[in-house]
Amino acid sequence: MKVAIIGAGIAGMCAAIRMAARGYEVDVYEKSDKVGGKLHSFSVDGYRFDFGPSLFTMPHYLEELFAIARVDIEPYFQYKKLDVLCRYFWDDGTICDTYTDLQKSVDSISQSLGEDSKKVEAHFADSKLKYELTGRTFLENSLHKWKTWLTKDVAYAMTKLHKLDLLTTMHKANASRFINKKTIQLFDRYATYNGSDPYKAPGLLNIIPHFEYGFGAFIPRKGMHQITIALHELGLKLGVKYHTQANVSKILVKDGQSTGIQLMQGEVLLFDKVISNCDAYYTYKNLLDDFPRSEHVLKQERSSSALIFYWGINREFEELDLHNILFSNDYKKEFDSIASGSIYDDPTVYIHITSKQVKDDAPQGCENWFTMINVPYDAGQDWDILIKKARKDVVTKINKILKIDISTHIVCEEILDPRRIQAQTSSHTGSLYGTSSNNKWAAFARHPNESSHIKNLYFLGGSVHPGGGLPLCMLSAKIVDELIHE
Repeated sequence: MKVAIIGAGIAGMCAAIRMAARGYEVDVYEKSDKVGGKLHSFSVDGYRFDFGPSLFTMPHYLEELFAIARVDIEPYFQYKKLDVLCRYFWDDGTICDTYTDLQKSVDSISQSLGEDSKKVEAHFADSKLKYELTGRTFLENSLHKWKTWLTKDVAYAMTKLHKLDLLTTMHKANASRFINKKTIQLFDRYATYNGSDPYKAPGLLNIIPHFEYGFGAFIPRKGMHQITIALHELGLKLGVKYHTQANVSKILVKDGQSTGIQLMQGEVLLFDKVISNCDAYYTYKNLLDDFPRSEHVLKQERSSSALIFYWGINREFEELDLHNILFSNDYKKEFDSIASGSIYDDPTVYIHITSKQVKDDAPQGCENWFTMINVPYDAGQDWDILIKKARKDVVTKINKILKIDISTHIVCEEILDPRRIQAQTSSHTGSLYGTSSNNKWAAFARHPNESSHIKNLYFLGGSVHPGGGLPLCMLSAKIVDELIHE
């Protein structure tokens, strides 16, 4: 069987490995000159930066791919578990560290933020319960097949619906448990892991912390881009053919089923199965333009985007002797601003420093900073003006807490904004995670992994089920593999 995959993002690469391991002939077509989608790296003046995701969780999904291929993972990929997950700073001088060791996190949050340790433990237990009730069933299977729903696990989960917090928001669920506004902010921020608003998203999203605290968080020994390198090399070993700078212009459909693809140059290539790893919006608007568009896909609310400043810093900061740092502020203000399309004066700043963990990511005695704030998707804002304002606000925010003029230590800079995200990854409006999860039905409204109108056409990646982020993109490949194998 011949399979074409459009887009060499992480989901597409994972699907290629699964297909090739079954003995299928697999060709991957990528319009850019590199594989990895949002997960690749670049270097500027001796500083190396990861372009996209900055946190690695659920490594067993990656290990599973090597097991399927019957290839030893060690020569291709190594990683280590983190001790400290994140260091949180607040304007009033409060600092709180969270850890992959659950009990250490409970103790830290209790001591730093004055919370009852029993309530903190209960929150983590609640996150774990939500995962046990829904995680494996709904994240690892298609929601659009009856067999997913006709199981004992689903029947049991239905008896525990009141535990899933579907009728309240993530923020209200957190606010009902904790007394300190800072603790509520700490757990509300997990909505940003799939580009959603904790004041709108259902309480079920409190499942997200379990991915870190229950399974741990990790760092690849050579940086996040090592994931892309490892998957690419494994695919090549299995016979996957990668075609870069190969822009697909059309998915061919005849008599209600896909028959192949057409490249921008006009070349027609026939395949038994076609898998789109493009944003679902892009697929319908650009690759299936001869067919009725899926209007509910085109109209869904998009997730938030990001504005990232990649900074080469010419000194080291002992107070930031970690890789994840969050300078926090009022999340209500932040998400109101994201919803209105503005950029606020006091942003929450997320900084990821790989040079703390990965050798040679920065010159000796220096640091590389991935400095990000959440911003709205591109709706026609004047980003040139907004970027200048945001950069000034970010520097002011960091200076206020570190009590140093960070601008005097920035020796090189690259900027990523929603426009560039869309241009480089075909993510509609630059949204990082496709559609948001800002209502209780959002998970069910995501595009299915198999077309209901066109036979032999499948969908992968963060804009379709089960959602955005590395683990879920990998799971979308697993779901498609099982759909095709059936």
